[in-house]
Amino acid sequence: MPCALGAETIEREIASMSSHPADSRPRKWPSLLARIAGWLVVVVYVAGVTVSNWLERSAGLPNRTPVDDAVLQVGFGAFAVVGALLVVKRPANAVGWIMASVAIMVAVFHTGDTYAAAVIVTRDRPDAVAVVAAWIGNWYWYLLLVLVVVFVPLLFPDGHLPSRRWLPVAVLPGIGTVLVVIYSALVPILEVNEASGYEIENPIGIKGLDRVEDLPGFMVLNGLLILGVVGAAASVVVRFYRSRGIERQQMKWFVYAAALILLAPIVDRLPDFINGLWLGLVLIAMPTAIAVAVMRYRLYEIDLVINRTLVYGPLTAMLVVVYVAGVVSFQNAFRTLTGQESQIAVVASTLAIAALFNPLRGRLQTFVDRRFYRRKYDAAKTLAAFAERLRDEINLDALDTELVKVVRETLQPAHASLWLRPDSETQSSSTASTRLEKGDEG
Repeated sequence: MPCALGAETIEREIASMSSHPADSRPRKWPSLLARIAGWLVVVVYVAGVTVSNWLERSAGLPNRTPVDDAVLQVGFGAFAVVGALLVVKRPANAVGWIMASVAIMVAVFHTGDTYAAAVIVTRDRPDAVAVVAAWIGNWYWYLLLVLVVVFVPLLFPDGHLPSRRWLPVAVLPGIGTVLVVIYSALVPILEVNEASGYEIENPIGIKGLDRVEDLPGFMVLNGLLILGVVGAAASVVVRFYRSRGIERQQMKWFVYAAALILLAPIVDRLPDFINGLWLGLVLIAMPTAIAVAVMRYRLYEIDLVINRTLVYGPLTAMLVVVYVAGVVSFQNAFRTLTGQESQIAVVASTLAIAALFNPLRGRLQTFVDRRFYRRKYDAAKTLAAFAERLRDEINLDALDTELVKVVRETLQPAHASLWLRPDSETQSSSTASTRLEKGDEG
């Protein structure tokens, strides 16, 4: 029996060794294809943006929002880079493929929109490519929106749903998206997005169909999208509260970037320039946070980032208020006294905020540590107090108890004990001195 078992074990090892190269060879192909596909995303995006800008300038298309266009191009460029990185490094994660798909759609389909506009403006008659480009441009925007606002947060960070219970949150917006895409693809008249006022006849359109936005049932379809957005946000909240360890840090990064979206009601009331900068910040922050979370690069620095944001955000707002109030007050005072404005008001306000910077920062840092990082704040105070006592205390037995107490209060372990290794040199010297003393006595 032992011989038979040994022979059988050897045969299994030989079989596994012989089959390993054959099994490992095919596995290289998906990885290689993922790398090629991933880095092609960046190439296609850069090429698409370059061609789109060239077509816009060569055809003389009016660009009323150049800043917004630049912000969108940079923002979706972040989607392209992060999507490519995740496809190469984490090909099994669906989030990377979704982000890469979004970047490809923006590059290719927007370039098609620009081409259709250039052809219809310069030639007054569209060719077949322009018709296809206008047809795609009539429906891809809804698909793009659903991928970004529903499926990315729903599948973050591992590329899977939190559980099967969340399947309706993914299916219902998907059904609504398919219906919108099919209906928009069959309208008889195609609007040229990049050339306002121009239209192209849809060769496969059905006469009598209105735009999808004008349908009474569009509210139902839009409700499915809203349901998906709310469900995706709820899934993020649930993942955050259930997460532990690495996943908790990943969710912190995502929630930190997504918190910028909450500023939308305030930003809408500000000038368009600030609105565009905010949109670009959101488009850059989201993929950056996803890249850090999924790749786990400097993952645990999110606590420091949040801490600095809570300190320097209010600090900046306070200093701006002080600066503006100082300039206005000093200018009014100079007008009253001299009848004209003076640059001294600007200098005085600048000196005021420079003098207030460190005191305000210290107070805000203390407030944030006490309010949001109480455990770390208490631990730091405990260690500082122990360091003060350590300089004055010479009794080793008293320090033993104090050290164990400090460890329990700061690290909060399940069990804490102190073991001191005896010093052989000290023991030998003390023994020798004892012997000498006894010899002298004798």
